[in-house]
Amino acid sequence: MKKLATLFATLVAVTGFLMTAPAQAAAPTAGKEYQVLRAPQPVTPGKIEVTEFFWYGCPHCFDFEPELEAWVSKQGKDVVFKRVPVAFRDDLLPHTKIFYALEAVGKLDAMHAKVFNAIHVDRKRMLDPNEIADFMAKNGIDRKAFLDAYNSFSVTTSSQRANKIADAYKIDGVPTIVVQGKYETSPSIAGTKGAAIQAMDYLVGQVRDKKM
Repeated sequence: MKKLATLFATLVAVTGFLMTAPAQAAAPTAGKEYQVLRAPQPVTPGKIEVTEFFWYGCPHCFDFEPELEAWVSKQGKDVVFKRVPVAFRDDLLPHTKIFYALEAVGKLDAMHAKVFNAIHVDRKRMLDPNEIADFMAKNGIDRKAFLDAYNSFSVTTSSQRANKIADAYKIDGVPTIVVQGKYETSPSIAGTKGAAIQAMDYLVGQVRDKKM
């Protein structure tokens, strides 16, 4: 009887462990957590290129930004991270120009999150050049220098090129992440922000190991 009782107790313990042990997460799959682009685009040779297509006015981009920033900070030197601002309408082009003007005056890293907050927390439209310049001045950026950059030929050209890049990738929603010019994922594609991050990890790992 003691042997049977011991065996029963062991079976109960093992069964309980199996029921409570976390299941190993399945690897992301094409067509589910990520998609394979029909027309891959060229990338930087010798690097793993990760590109985010975004729009400052997009609430989903704003919501995804903290997780994305945390992910980028953990990547190795072989990963090149790029952002491409997208304007789906001509009247939204000022948001794209904000990005490239800040890049031109060397303040993009310092101001990127602040622009998001201005639009989504402070409810500023950030579409009028004077409103934008006033905002930059309040954040310590020379107003004239910013406006000169904002209205420059190079920023206008970069903004137009950004839309052409988005068209080449056939981007129809943001935020969208493209890995190595071939694989596309996003919180909406993967289902959640966490699933999108997992897909990004998987895709970068597969490219690094030359399995993709």
